Amino acid sequence: MATAKTTAGTKAAGEKKPAAAKKPAAEKKAASGAASGTGIHAPVQPSPELGAIVGDDKLPRSQVISKVWDYIKSNKLQNPENKREILADEKLKKVFGRDKCTMFEMNKYISQHLKA
Repeated sequence: MATAKTTAGTKAAGEKKPAAAKKPAAEKKAASGAASGTGIHAPVQPSPELGAIVGDDKLPRSQVISKVWDYIKSNKLQNPENKREILADEKLKKVFGRDKCTMFEMNKYISQHLKA
């Protein structure tokens, strides 16, 4: 016959843990160090050259990249034979400084056109 032992470090069968006090959402964010508007979520100002593609308003870096990809896809600027390669039109040439680049190089060129 199995019995539940009750010692200082264990609980008896059927006992419930006391409910922990819940922290408000704002305290959770502050405690974890994830404040909105910092890091990748911090708004950045695009240069006039990049602004011609994504707009002149401040945006988080992730949205800038997303808008550049939307522009590339809507204008069919990916090399059909090698989708990793981007063939720059006149607007993208001003950002990239070259006729084509890979999708991996793209972030390097875009970051030169962003100010925190």
